[in-house]
Amino acid sequence: MFKAILLTRNEDKSTSAAVTEVDEADLPEGDVTVAVSHSTLNYKDGLAITGKGPVVRSWPMIPGIDFAGTVTDSAHADFKPGDAVVLNGWGLGETRWGGLGAVARVPGDWLVPLPAAFTPAQAMAIGTAGYTAALAVLELTRQGVTPDKGPVLVTGASGGVGGVAISLLAKQGFEVVALTGRTGEADYLKGLGATDIMDRAEYADAAKPLGKERWAGAVDAVGSHTLANVLSQTKYFGTVASCGLAGGMDLPSSVAPFILRGVKLCGIESVYMPKPERLAAYELLARDLDAAHLDALSQEVGLSEAIDAAGRLMAGQVRGRLVVDVTR
Repeated sequence: MFKAILLTRNEDKSTSAAVTEVDEADLPEGDVTVAVSHSTLNYKDGLAITGKGPVVRSWPMIPGIDFAGTVTDSAHADFKPGDAVVLNGWGLGETRWGGLGAVARVPGDWLVPLPAAFTPAQAMAIGTAGYTAALAVLELTRQGVTPDKGPVLVTGASGGVGGVAISLLAKQGFEVVALTGRTGEADYLKGLGATDIMDRAEYADAAKPLGKERWAGAVDAVGSHTLANVLSQTKYFGTVASCGLAGGMDLPSSVAPFILRGVKLCGIESVYMPKPERLAAYELLARDLDAAHLDALSQEVGLSEAIDAAGRLMAGQVRGRLVVDVTR
């Protein structure tokens, strides 16, 4: 038996969440078993635990789209007992039992070795949000966005994706402007490397087809009017990496930025990303992410506190990342 958060569906289709004992024999099939030490609460986990979004597609469910821990049993050639590993995505917490439990069983092809630069807690301070930010920064680099071409914008800057993106871009020498609705967090964002702060209200209204050129590139975690405004103000041949929808799934824009300025909009999909790209993202994180920033980016709760913390997350009361110590 092991301790986990278990989500069940009631007759009225509402969700109940409780910390309970789960039988290890009920774990799904997989060739690697992991003793999970840390997980994290992402927005998707908050939706699942609170029942505010149709995230869970198989019941009952252990939520948690990320985990870090130590291999205890393996039939996979790449892993042996004692190896430290990380998992992000692959449908955990949606279609398959996830990381908010003390034991997980998964296909070994889904796992990534934990970089020596990070502890398991730090890996979860990064989590899917930070790993996604790394994928976005890699894409900007791949598309030729360099510091000499001008400032880059990071939207949703106070969130998990935004904070890691700022830190990585600043390390690479970019002038980084942070767009946020929490302008009181200016000192925090500048501590991560932002050179200037913008109020998200500036991008809340409908965008012009083309605005004044401002950005060589951008990492957008918001979507909707924010993304439309970012695109309209991106410089000739600039690139915007889109990886979130906190402001909505719509994109009320036009083709003007694409056909009149050659702007590129690149989607960042992190859940089913092939392993080589995952390894590249973690290589970038290990090289360029200041581990000291992870303390500023995150706060830790125990498994017993995670359900309440998910409610705070959905209420917009959490800055950065929520790390869950599954052992307490």
